[in-house]
Amino acid sequence: MSRRDRRVHLVDGTYELFRQFYGQPERGATAGTDVRAALGVAGSLVSMIAGGATHLGVATDHVIESFRNDLWPSYKTSAGVPEELLAQFGVLEILVEALGIKLWPMVELEADDAMASAAHVAASDPGVEQVVICTPDKDLAQCVAGARVVQLDRRKGTVADENAVWAKFGVSPSSIPDWLALVGDSADGFPGIAGWGKQSASGVLSFYGHIDEIPDDAEAWDPAVRRAVRGAPKLATRLAEQRDLANLFLDLATLRVDPTLLASTDELAWEGPTGALGEVCEQLGAPALARRAESISPRSIH
Repeated sequence: MSRRDRRVHLVDGTYELFRQFYGQPERGATAGTDVRAALGVAGSLVSMIAGGATHLGVATDHVIESFRNDLWPSYKTSAGVPEELLAQFGVLEILVEALGIKLWPMVELEADDAMASAAHVAASDPGVEQVVICTPDKDLAQCVAGARVVQLDRRKGTVADENAVWAKFGVSPSSIPDWLALVGDSADGFPGIAGWGKQSASGVLSFYGHIDEIPDDAEAWDPAVRRAVRGAPKLATRLAEQRDLANLFLDLATLRVDPTLLASTDELAWEGPTGALGEVCEQLGAPALARRAESISPRSIH
């Protein structure tokens, strides 16, 4: 395998932890005693490596609240998240580092921002064939580029490239933050602009691209857009009245790119587990996980 064949995998550790937690039988354990979700994620990471992943990183929300809560107090928080799930974030982070996998435990920024940042760096590397963002989170659709940067839903086994983003949302990846700002994102806790739905947002943004390009007066909209979108005058009026709010939601939906989070894709090369893995897994009652990871021979592609 040549260096040009390098494929980078960026894993949403927060999503995977939630998926493992709610996908397993109901728990009776208390916070600090239940580690099954964290072990489940770690096992799935080992499976990725055994299946051929050579360069990967995992992002977690070490603290679920972020700078976005300062911008919009109703933005998603840890309120309502079971304590036995919250307690496993730290366990997962210890496991990821012991496995020798690059980890971004985010505090001020979010896990989504870390993946966006790593995707930006990896996509700029001519030695990378493809960047695979492992999450179905619609926020990350804004990072998709052609077939070079794609999203992988590991649960469904589906891959979304730029054509798939257009088919699903009716807009280009670069317009996803604008689309979310108008439609809202219940998972992230902001409502969007009243009256604007998925179809109207797609119809307008497929032509204008971004909120700041949409005229305040519907009479100034392109005739084709006015014909295609129901209630254009009301939509235009509502947006004109609430542009400041729309721009705030746009800010919330726009992922931050911090190149300092990844200096080079070489940092993502998996070179085997650390010496700490055996002890960590022993303490967690999962010695088989360590044996499995230690049995895999790293594939060096530098």
